[in-house]
Amino acid sequence: MRRHLPLYAIALAILIVGALALGVPARSVGFGLLALACPLMMLFMHGGHGGHGSHSGHDEQPPSGGPTSAAR
Repeated sequence: MRRHLPLYAIALAILIVGALALGVPARSVGFGLLALACPLMMLFMHGGHGGHGSHSGHDEQPPSGGPTSAAR
């Protein structure tokens, strides 16, 4: 996803310039950017984690200090 980041930035810049060229007020464009800031941050910050939301238990380590470690 990070390799596409420059393309996303260029597309956003084109969108902003296009909106301003069509007569959209700068205040509205700024408000739109603020409204999109949180979802975009979540997308970029959590997009590359590979599904941390699953609780399948495959990644969990057995607890240390259990009965098997005391018997050794």
